Amino acid sequence: MARGSLVCVGTGLKMAGHISVLSRSYIEHADLVFTLMPDVHTQAWIERVNSSVVNLQQFYAQGGEIKSRRQTYRQMVDAILQSVRAGKQVVGAFYGHPGVFACVPHMAIAQAKSEGFAAHMEPGISAEACLWADLGIDPGDYGHQSVEASQFMFFNYQPDVTAYLLLWQIALAGEHTLTKFNTTEARLQILVEHMLQWYPADHRVAIYEASNLPVLPPRIDWLKLEQLPFARLTAASTLLVPPSKTKEYNLTLLQKLGITPADMG
Repeated sequence: MARGSLVCVGTGLKMAGHISVLSRSYIEHADLVFTLMPDVHTQAWIERVNSSVVNLQQFYAQGGEIKSRRQTYRQMVDAILQSVRAGKQVVGAFYGHPGVFACVPHMAIAQAKSEGFAAHMEPGISAEACLWADLGIDPGDYGHQSVEASQFMFFNYQPDVTAYLLLWQIALAGEHTLTKFNTTEARLQILVEHMLQWYPADHRVAIYEASNLPVLPPRIDWLKLEQLPFARLTAASTLLVPPSKTKEYNLTLLQKLGITPADMG
């Protein structure tokens, strides 16, 4: 029997347009493709490329079922590994970048490697890559921090207010049970009050959602920070917080380097 293998690829954000030539080739030649797509269009496109497809969405809670996403993710990994162990050349196709805010690819690859199977990841175009392009921002100008919104609330993060801050999965801010897919106005208000330590209430922030179809524009809604609890949020929403202060020169280090601020242009 052939030795099984696993490759997790990213399909990018736009249907069929963002995927790399190599990742598409893996999908085309796989014995079995496991998919986790948020839209039916990309799912249908993959099924045209390879007819042997298993949709991992089936493992999420159905109807009124209450189910932890931890259990769901373990079931997804188990399904993938069963096919690898059966000697199949398996591909996991995931929305965006398979290694960014996606634990199943990491878990499946680690498990496959621990059992001696060949397994690796191919990158995809992420929502963050689209954000910089759509908003015309070069993160190299000021730097940036990228944090999951709930982690930003649960742990003692200290944002650098001279850099951009990205808060991912803002629609889940403060949700800790892993059984729900939305937050509440009250939790968002707590987040805003927390952020007021570093940003003024009228600081302009943006809710960003990348487009998943070439004919649709991205969502870029600018609002005041204090208005966030009342904003419309979806699973695709990311909060962009621009710098609130300008950078200051490290005069001590510049002196050691023999440089003055004037030398910086």
